[in-house]
Amino acid sequence: MTTIAAPAPPRRVSLASSGRHGLSLAWRGILKIRKNPEQLADVTIAPIIFLVMFVYLFGGALAPSIDDYLQMIVPGIMVFNILQASMTVGVQLNTDVTKGVFDRFRAMPIARSAPLIGAVLADIVRYLVCITVLMIVATIMGYRIQTGPAEFVLAIVLVIAFALAFCWASVFVGMLVKSPGAVQGLMFVVLMPLTFGSNVFVGTSTMPGWLKAWADISPVTQMSDVLRGLMNGGPVAGPLTGALIWMAAAVAVFFPLATWAYRKRV
Repeated sequence: MTTIAAPAPPRRVSLASSGRHGLSLAWRGILKIRKNPEQLADVTIAPIIFLVMFVYLFGGALAPSIDDYLQMIVPGIMVFNILQASMTVGVQLNTDVTKGVFDRFRAMPIARSAPLIGAVLADIVRYLVCITVLMIVATIMGYRIQTGPAEFVLAIVLVIAFALAFCWASVFVGMLVKSPGAVQGLMFVVLMPLTFGSNVFVGTSTMPGWLKAWADISPVTQMSDVLRGLMNGGPVAGPLTGALIWMAAAVAVFFPLATWAYRKRV
């Protein structure tokens, strides 16, 4: 008589082990960047293109002088570029799934959530590269921080936290659609109205009433005003409250959706 073995019970991984596994796979993501530095093209070239294009093409028309416009746009364009960079994680996760990389992960004695956590943590390197490139180019063009080092460091921490909060929307889309190209297309459709319908590039006072009502409260506007306050000087508490509310809402909505789609997909 043939006896059929019972299936092995599911692995139980402690929270500490899950964290270690996630950090190990984050290091994998960093090594991929080091071996394929072209992955950083979007966070090294895009900040330069947008900054130079808007300052020198539109700065004289949108502000009293190019220098004034540069001081206004740099904190805003930091939010714009960091938000763009945060959307790439969905493309990368979708690529790993479609190429069968996650099949190998399932065969390894690691927490099931580790590949997801690792991909998100590895993206912090991309954010730091984006900020560094942007600030170097902005400084060469004449931008100067009007506050102190502590305020600037806080601005960097907050904008990275902003990117980490909203990257879960990209993870959700990346786990939902079938191809990396579809992820890129959908996120572009969402990202462009969100960023241009804000005060990143122009003030909201000249916008139509319905657009101004949205732009004044949008998450991109709130975070841009936070960075302007911390880097140029000005009010911070009001826009920071709005930005934190948006970040909490983004995590509350998209983190459960992203983890649900991830578990369903892999």
